[in-house]
Amino acid sequence: MMMTTAPLIGVLALQGASDAHCRMLEQRGARVRNVRRPADLDGLDGLILPGGESTAMLRLMDREGLFEPLRRAVQSLPCLGTCAGTILLAETVEPVQPSFAALPITVTRNAYGRQNDSAILNAQTALDGGPLEMVFIRAPRIDAVGEGVTVLARRGDDPVLVQKGHTLACTFHPELGSDPRVHAYFLAQIGHH
Repeated sequence: MMMTTAPLIGVLALQGASDAHCRMLEQRGARVRNVRRPADLDGLDGLILPGGESTAMLRLMDREGLFEPLRRAVQSLPCLGTCAGTILLAETVEPVQPSFAALPITVTRNAYGRQNDSAILNAQTALDGGPLEMVFIRAPRIDAVGEGVTVLARRGDDPVLVQKGHTLACTFHPELGSDPRVHAYFLAQIGHH
């Protein structure tokens, strides 16, 4: 589908860094809508599942009746999961917790340590433009990728930015840095969806 107007991107806003995603998207020319209820998913061109506390987000989804509507949305809409959002998209989560199982990856929560172990790194990426700035905060680690998953960036040997079809996931926070390429790439994927 070719977009004739600015795409409308929903950002899950139950908990976590949704405002920073909204600013990054608006700076790239997208329209944004906070998603807090099932009706907020109507008419979206794409969806972002932000970082935060995945277990807290799951509790709030249950309270708002959002889990199943979001599970259906991530099957059909271009979706970007960041940090905790990647945990929600993963097919397998360690320690075990519910997820949308939309992306064939195995993720271990908080695998790079506690808050004090957070880091800003630059690493090579398949995205255009040289090394990519990556902000890691209590980040999950992608331990395995399944068939059809493309690795777009790594932290050492670990995949940290992956894609399968219309679903992108990263274990860092592109919305908190100064490098706009992950959001720009996501919006470009929507234009081709």
